[in-house]
Amino acid sequence: MRKRLFRFSFILWIILLGILLGVWLQTFAQERNIKTDYSEALRLIDIWLEAQRDYEQLPGMSVAIVEDQAVIFSKAYGLADLEKKIKATPETIYSICSISKLFTAVAIMQLRDAGKLRLDDEVAQHLPWFNINQQYPDSGPITIRSLLTHSSGLPRESDYPYWSKPDFLFPTREQLKDKLAAQKTLYPPSTYFQYSNLGLSLLGEIVAELSGQSYDEYVQEKILKPLGMNDTRPYLPKELWRSRLATGYSSLTRKGTREMLPFFQAEGIKPAAGFSSTVLDLAKFASWQFRLLSRGGEEILKAPTLREMQRVHWIDPDWKTTWGLGFSVYQLDGKTIVGHGGSCPGYRSTLMIDPGQKQAFVVMINASGTEPEKYARGMREILKKAAAKKEGEKAPEVNLEDYAGYYDTQPWWGETVILPWQGKLAMVSLPSDNPAQGLTLLKHIEGDLFRRIREDETLGEEVIFERDKTGKVFRFVRHSNYYPKLKSLSF
Repeated sequence: MRKRLFRFSFILWIILLGILLGVWLQTFAQERNIKTDYSEALRLIDIWLEAQRDYEQLPGMSVAIVEDQAVIFSKAYGLADLEKKIKATPETIYSICSISKLFTAVAIMQLRDAGKLRLDDEVAQHLPWFNINQQYPDSGPITIRSLLTHSSGLPRESDYPYWSKPDFLFPTREQLKDKLAAQKTLYPPSTYFQYSNLGLSLLGEIVAELSGQSYDEYVQEKILKPLGMNDTRPYLPKELWRSRLATGYSSLTRKGTREMLPFFQAEGIKPAAGFSSTVLDLAKFASWQFRLLSRGGEEILKAPTLREMQRVHWIDPDWKTTWGLGFSVYQLDGKTIVGHGGSCPGYRSTLMIDPGQKQAFVVMINASGTEPEKYARGMREILKKAAAKKEGEKAPEVNLEDYAGYYDTQPWWGETVILPWQGKLAMVSLPSDNPAQGLTLLKHIEGDLFRRIREDETLGEEVIFERDKTGKVFRFVRHSNYYPKLKSLSF
C-alpha cells in the first residue's frame, strides 16, 4: 500500500514538475521572442537613418545596436571620404574623442583595485609636478575622485588653443606640464560640475606614473587586447587616414557645404580625447559590461567596481547634471542610462548603454555640428515601440507589403514612409528627430481601405490606397488629398 502511494505521489510530482517546466519554457520562449523579434523595428531604423543622413547632409555615419552579447544591427550610410568616394562601413574607424575618458576611468579603477591608489588621494600625491594655482586654498583637496566626476574645479582645458582652426594643435605631455603652473582653478573642489579635459588628461598621467608603463602600453595590454578591440587605439592611425579612418568634416556652412578638416593627434590630451575606434569595437566594450554585470566575478574589472562606476557620484547644485566615475549617468524614461559622447574636429560619436535592458547604441559620424545622441535615442525608442507589441490580434487579409513605400507628402511633411508594423501599417514622416513618437498606425478595414488608429485606440479618418492598371499601389488618399508613391520598399 505504501509503495503504491509512494509511486502515485512520485508520478504526481513528475507531472507537476513537467507542467511547471512547460510553463516556464513557454514563458521563456515568449520573452526571448519579444527580445529578439525586432525585424520591423530594425527595418524602420534603417529607413530613418538613411533618410536623416540625406536630409542633414552628413558625409558618413556608422551605427551598431547591441543586445547583451549580440550585435543585432550594424550598418553605415554615406561616405568615409567625400572626394575619394570611399563608402562608410561598420568597420570604418572614427575619432571617438571624449569616449576615450571611459578607458582612462577603467584604467584608474584597475589601479585602485590593485591597491596602488585610493579615489580620495590628492592628485599631487601621485603627480609631484601638479602645481596649478589654487585660488581657493582653504577649500577641500583636488582628488582622483573629483577628476573622475568633473567636480575638481579645474579649468576645462590645458592652456593651448587646440580646438581652434586651422591646425588643431594639441599640446604634448611636456607642454601640458609646462603650462600647468600658469593656470588657476575655476572653482573650489567639489562645488560645481565643470567638464574638464585637463582633469582626465591628468588621470592618464597617473596611470603611467603608477603602472610603470606608458599610457598607450597600459590601455592596450590591460583593456583593449583582452577585449579583442583590435580596431581601437589611443591615437588616430595616420596611415589609415582617408581610407579606413574616416575623413573629418566641418559643420554645415551657410552654402550647405562641409569643409574637410585636417588630420590631428590629441597628444597629451589623449587620455581625455585621443582614441579612435569602430562601432563594432565599442559594441564589444558594451557587451563586456553586460557580461560582467550579469555574471559577476572579474574580467578587466571586478563586477562591483563597474557597478560603482555606473552609480551617481556627483549631483550638481542645479540637480540636473549627474555623473558617475568616468561615466555619464542619467535617467531616461525612468531607466538608468550610462555612457559618454565624443566631439572632436570633424567627428561626433556616442555610446549609450541601458544596463537594465542590456542594450547599447553606438553612433559615429565624420562631421561636426550634428547630434549623434539623437540617433541613439531614436533607435532606442523604436525598439521600445516594437517590444510593446500586443498579442492575439487577427492578421489582416491583405499583403501589407503592397502598400510599403515612400510617398510624396510635400509641401507639408517632406516625404512619408509607410511599412508593415505589428499587423498594421505605420506611417512615419521624414525627416524626423523622433520617428517612434511620430509613428501613426493604420488598421485594415477591407480591400485597400484603412483607418487611422487614434491615441485612445478608436478609429479616425480613412486612408484609401489606389492601384494602377497593373494592380500596383501608386498613391493614397487622406482627407480627400492625393499623395503619390515615390518608390517601393525593399525587404
